[in-house]
Amino acid sequence: MSMGKRLAAEFLGTFWLVLGGCGSAVLAANFGGDGNPLGIGFVGVALAFGLTVLTGAYAFGHISGAHFNPAVSIGLWAGGRFATKDLLPYIVAQVLGGIVAGFILLQIAQGNPNFLIDGSQAGAFASNGYGALSPGGYTVAAAFLCEVVLTAVFLVVIMGATHGRAPAGFAPIAIGLALTLIHLISIPVTNTSVNPARSTAVAVFAGSGALSQLWLFWVAPILGAMIGGIAYKWIGNDK
Repeated sequence: MSMGKRLAAEFLGTFWLVLGGCGSAVLAANFGGDGNPLGIGFVGVALAFGLTVLTGAYAFGHISGAHFNPAVSIGLWAGGRFATKDLLPYIVAQVLGGIVAGFILLQIAQGNPNFLIDGSQAGAFASNGYGALSPGGYTVAAAFLCEVVLTAVFLVVIMGATHGRAPAGFAPIAIGLALTLIHLISIPVTNTSVNPARSTAVAVFAGSGALSQLWLFWVAPILGAMIGGIAYKWIGNDK
């Protein structure tokens, strides 16, 4: 595929991930208020993120590899699966796709006259955070460790599921379920990032608090992805 088509696929895939995952958190997680059975809650949001990756991977995997995440691109590069020259274009396309999705989600949410973004609240507009902006009040150290470890494991799953000896055609299912599990673990800690594009996409609309903490959701996932990519490069090498 041409680079233009690959970047378009990354843009659209990241757009879908943010619109579907963050959209479920903003619009449906607490629909009707506390205790309303129509709200999908943490489990629903976790499943929504997994489904966006699963469906996006089947739609765009044969075009761009379906990264939809700067950390994944960098982790695959560290693991010897992605070219250096393609890193920056992929990351730019992913971040732009996420921000456009965040903007559209904001327009939809504002259709409800009661909608308000309170930047002092944890998880405002599906943003990520630590300390006072962590859903469970977790420290910066706990948040950093959580994001590093879970992103590393995510890369191991991605590289293992897409290995030449892995069962063909099932990689999107394994990767989508892995992302669902990651959210089930870490929504209370950081509101789950493991994806700098996803974090940036909503932080730019969530206020100064989310923006001031955005550094962690670039540094920790990228570090974790590189660890996971390098680890699998060794584990999965059958020579």
